[in-house]
Amino acid sequence: MNPTPHKLLCLGPHGFYRLAYRRWEGQGRPVICVHGLSRNGRDFDALAARLAARGPVIVPDMPGRGGSDWLPNKEDYGYPLYLGAVAALIGSIGAAEVDFLGTSMGGLIGMMLAAQPLSPIRRLVINDVGPFLPKPALERIGSYVGQDPDFADIDELEAYMRRVAASFGTLSDGQWREMAEHSKRELPSGRLALHYDPAIGLPFQGSLTDVDLWPVYDRITCPTLVIRGGRSDLLLAETAAEMTRRGPKARLFEVPDAGHAPALLAEDQIEAVANFLGEA
Repeated sequence: MNPTPHKLLCLGPHGFYRLAYRRWEGQGRPVICVHGLSRNGRDFDALAARLAARGPVIVPDMPGRGGSDWLPNKEDYGYPLYLGAVAALIGSIGAAEVDFLGTSMGGLIGMMLAAQPLSPIRRLVINDVGPFLPKPALERIGSYVGQDPDFADIDELEAYMRRVAASFGTLSDGQWREMAEHSKRELPSGRLALHYDPAIGLPFQGSLTDVDLWPVYDRITCPTLVIRGGRSDLLLAETAAEMTRRGPKARLFEVPDAGHAPALLAEDQIEAVANFLGEA
């Protein structure tokens, strides 16, 4: 079944904006999937098609990405607004409980929501992020996120994606091309750009430091699965191991051939998520 596109009117600090999302229909508990910092919801097409066999799957483009509005006040890009957007989305579907999967930024959003009193999140999947974010990894991300390159054609854009997203793991030629197609924004000149507002990179400007979110993680009580790229520089091996001992005592699934962050396109990765969310 093909997903249906929707727009949800949300309120930020400086006015309303429209949050784009796609919904795969299914019978059962809904799953919310939230993408990484510079990505969009199309990253989850293959996973959502599988998960829809057990319930509806709702996949937003976070503000400033994909089909969602760009924010007029660029300083509003940040976790308070993102949390409000996802909370509004959960409220709009009318479900008492949801499962949640987040990659990188989306994983942090899931952690913060799951840590709240009366959280509706029943099961949580965190893809390659954790409660300790090391400064070198944040600096690496800051070195490219928010840049605004343009490309003559889809081949140039795909070559760029293969370079900056090499750590996503082993992808087929078809998967790289599909990722490039979903990452493009057409300019009036006919050239192509990345499908996000470059201002999403503003939080990475200036001096960066290690980030410690252990007090947030320790408040999570729902069953949790952590996926880690074996070569990840954002979710360190020692952090992932500690996540299995603290807070919700997460289950750990490692992807040896990936860094930050596994693309969740390989069959074993999709199966790990589906099996975890399918448990009673």
